[in-house]
Amino acid sequence: MTTIESPCILVCSIDMKTGYCFGCGRTRDEIGAWLTMTPEARRRVMGELPARLATVERRPRRETRRARMARERGSAG
Repeated sequence: MTTIESPCILVCSIDMKTGYCFGCGRTRDEIGAWLTMTPEARRRVMGELPARLATVERRPRRETRRARMARERGSAG
């Protein structure tokens, strides 16, 4: 089985203003089609993600897994 690279960070919440996921920057359609997209199409989308994420104005209300893990690492030291 081949591993498919994904930008998902398990946040999975869509910004209603931009239509982009707060965590990865993909649209709902891109998320749904990710497994059937060609590697070239996935690379194209991944190249656009940093610019997309910069347009997301607000962040999700809940603490993300990544933020929780960073907080826990900081308090463990």
